[in-house]
Amino acid sequence: MEKMYHISYDRLWKLLIDKHMMKKDLQKASSLSTNVITKMGKGESVTLETLAKICIALQCKLSDIVEIHLKEV
Repeated sequence: MEKMYHISYDRLWKLLIDKHMMKKDLQKASSLSTNVITKMGKGESVTLETLAKICIALQCKLSDIVEIHLKEV
């Protein structure tokens, strides 16, 4: 069986709520483009560099903002 994965940014969106931030606040704090934020909103993959910028801006760990869900196909 082949294994597929799905990237979830649900932890990031919850963290933003906890910090009383909006996506546009995250965009400014991490110097990211609107396209990157949009991709993440759709659950699409982004670069590790992008995730690092977010972690630095929010002072958190990678595991605080992203999850990888495996599923067998």
